[in-house]
Amino acid sequence: YLYSNSLSGTLPSSWGSLTRLVDLYLQSNALTGTLPSSWGSLTRLVDLYLYSNALSGTLPSSWGSLTRLVDLELHLNAITGTLPSSWGSLTRLVDLYLYSNSLSGTLPTSWGSLAGLAELSLQFNALTGTLPSLWGSLTRLVDLYLYSNALSGTLPSSWGSLTGLTFLDLYSNSLSGTLPSSWGSLTCLVKLYLYSNSLSGTLPSSLGSLTGLTGLDLYSNSLSGTLPSSWGSLTGLAELSLQLNTLSGTLPSSWGFLTGLADLYLFSNSLSGTLPSSWGSLTGLVDLYLYSNSLSGTLPSSWGSLTRLVDLVLQSNALTGTLPSSWHSLVNLRYLY
Repeated sequence: YLYSNSLSGTLPSSWGSLTRLVDLYLQSNALTGTLPSSWGSLTRLVDLYLYSNALSGTLPSSWGSLTRLVDLELHLNAITGTLPSSWGSLTRLVDLYLYSNSLSGTLPTSWGSLAGLAELSLQFNALTGTLPSLWGSLTRLVDLYLYSNALSGTLPSSWGSLTGLTFLDLYSNSLSGTLPSSWGSLTCLVKLYLYSNSLSGTLPSSLGSLTGLTGLDLYSNSLSGTLPSSWGSLTGLAELSLQLNTLSGTLPSSWGFLTGLADLYLFSNSLSGTLPSSWGSLTGLVDLYLYSNSLSGTLPSSWGSLTRLVDLVLQSNALTGTLPSSWHSLVNLRYLY
């Protein structure tokens, strides 16, 4: 264990002869240079930590021979090049952290063989290409982070088999196509972040089955259609962000059951109809943004129960009627537009 020192210089190729090595911890130093291909001989390695250095060069294909690896952490370096297909042989891997490098190229289909993988972190790189359908076989995945890359193509229906996923972050890419109905099977999901892509189509009713969700962010896409009534079953939701799409139809009364909601953002869509009285039950709401839609009707007296509200923004709609006296109880309001 040599981590958290001020070690500099390169990784010695000669260390490829340390064939009995099981754990190698060199993280949080000032190491430079490339990853030695010769280290592919360290076939007893279980844990290899090289993160938070200044390492460069490419990921060695020869490391596909490290078949006992369980934890490989190379994040926060300056590594370039592509993801080696040969690493599909690392079938004992549980954690693979490669985020915050300068990796490019596509996601290898062969990595669908990493049957033991629980966490895969590839965010903050320059990865391109599509999401491999064969990754639907990674059924032990718990956390999958692919955000802030340049990935394109559609969301694979086959990923509905990843039923152990708790965090799925694909935001800030160039993904297109529709939201797969099959993803309604991802019932362990806690956070689903797909914002800032080019997704289209409607909001699947099947996502109403994701009752463990606390965060669902789909804003800044091209989603259309109506707000599903079935989503009223997402009673654990704390944040729901659907702004900056082309959603239409009315605000579902059933969403009055989302009593865990703190933040609800629906602004800059084409929503119409009235403000539901049932939403007076959303007593945990802190931020409610409904501006720049086509909402009509009156301001519900029942919303006087939303005593935790800090921001209530309803401007640029077609609302009529009087100001409810019951709203005097909204004593935490900071912004009322």
